[in-house]
Amino acid sequence: MDIVTWNVNSVRARLPRLLELLKIRKPDVVCLQETKVVDGLFPRELIEELGYNIELFGQKTYNGVAILSRSAIEEVTRGFPDDTEEDQKRVIGAIIEGVMILNLYVVNGKAVGDAKYDFKLQWLEKLLQMLTDSYPMTEKVVVTGDFNITFDDRDVYDPDAWRDKILCSLPERKALAKIVKLGLTDAFRHFHGEDESYTWWDFRTRGYQRGNGLRIDHFLVSKPALEASEDVWIDTDFREGEKPSDHAPVFLRVC
Repeated sequence: MDIVTWNVNSVRARLPRLLELLKIRKPDVVCLQETKVVDGLFPRELIEELGYNIELFGQKTYNGVAILSRSAIEEVTRGFPDDTEEDQKRVIGAIIEGVMILNLYVVNGKAVGDAKYDFKLQWLEKLLQMLTDSYPMTEKVVVTGDFNITFDDRDVYDPDAWRDKILCSLPERKALAKIVKLGLTDAFRHFHGEDESYTWWDFRTRGYQRGNGLRIDHFLVSKPALEASEDVWIDTDFREGEKPSDHAPVFLRVC
């Protein structure tokens, strides 16, 4: 089973690229972030024509997550357990072919010290609690999405320039480390060791063209899921071409 995570930065703006990925790569499961559309306006028909089931948790203009799957999508959950209708749409979970998948669009945080940064750290604490309560690490668990956090300097094209800044600050990294300590493994590092590869490049600075990126899109997997996994790879072909997202899709192959 090939699972892909991709922050599409507006599913309607990126629909031709998404359809291209579905037709060419034919992933079994697709976890989308930053869909930026309410559920009723999601471009469902063209995706369903390609054989995908769809579960949505959308929001107008901002945020939004979705799961597409060739197989049945079961036991769908949306948001944190105590969320209300007013809370941001950033979390969707499901079970697909026995794999517990949690698709996340983690808060960006804007800047260290900003109110949105404090909200990000609080949000990560809620995520930690949800995983502790509802995702037993004895099962095949795959936590994926745009985490908006680098693990360490290997994930940053210029570590000194980004030192203690948003996406790379120590409190963010510590929060991510606490989540991993529940029994999860960074699947990319497991398969690719010291490889310095990135998943996001800033449009404003022509980061992709200059090779200036960050690795902020992750697959965190439980031991049973890791034992069933074969590889993780970043598909930079879809960061190129016409109207790309600022993120590349990342794939995990699970047996």
